Amino acid sequence: MNMRRTIALVGDRDERIVAHRAIEAALPLVARALDADIDGRWLATESIGDAALRDAHGIWCVPGSPYRSMDGALHAIRHARTRGVPFLGTCGGFQHAVIEYARAALGWADAEHAESAPDAAHPVVSLLACSLVEASETVRLVPGTRIAQAYGTNEAHEGYHCRYGLNPAFAAALLAGPLRASAFDAHDDVRALEHTDHPFFVATLFQPERAALRGTVPPLVRAFAQAVLAAAR
Repeated sequence: MNMRRTIALVGDRDERIVAHRAIEAALPLVARALDADIDGRWLATESIGDAALRDAHGIWCVPGSPYRSMDGALHAIRHARTRGVPFLGTCGGFQHAVIEYARAALGWADAEHAESAPDAAHPVVSLLACSLVEASETVRLVPGTRIAQAYGTNEAHEGYHCRYGLNPAFAAALLAGPLRASAFDAHDDVRALEHTDHPFFVATLFQPERAALRGTVPPLVRAFAQAVLAAAR
């Protein structure tokens, strides 16, 4: 019998958010594809501490920011990054993975999200030049990265619902270490990140989970689930 593996879904569940419905469709599709018992457990951000994450085999920081508690979301991301727990961040999860890394790994205690702190000294997440609310685009995947391996190609067409992304003014400093860009848009703006010193730590500004609403197994969610299963063994 397959043992159940639990993925903590870090975010404030809201039926109106398309990505939240997509995530709940994606996990059963992936579980069937892998013949695995995978359970998605929602964790509201204001309730997150070590105890809430203790039994999580993987952590997915989901769209829907600003979260009710940024500290809760950052705590979950730090837990995954520092303890080698497989991590996937999509949309808001991408944005907060950048903030967590800037604060904890680079020591920028004032790293912020420009949506909630526009006057911060280090607004590492800033307004995009062009809004990507209910938009889609083709992204270029860096060969050899985990995301390129997941898709089995160097290009993907994905959907978004966001207005904020990695601030180009801080990109060089943020990406000088183990955090690396793994996908770009047509204008060479960063659309995905990976942590190279981690079993599986991938964050995308786009929402790959949306493929599940078409009945398609999202390749990146599948790769994430495979990492969860491998780590649990």
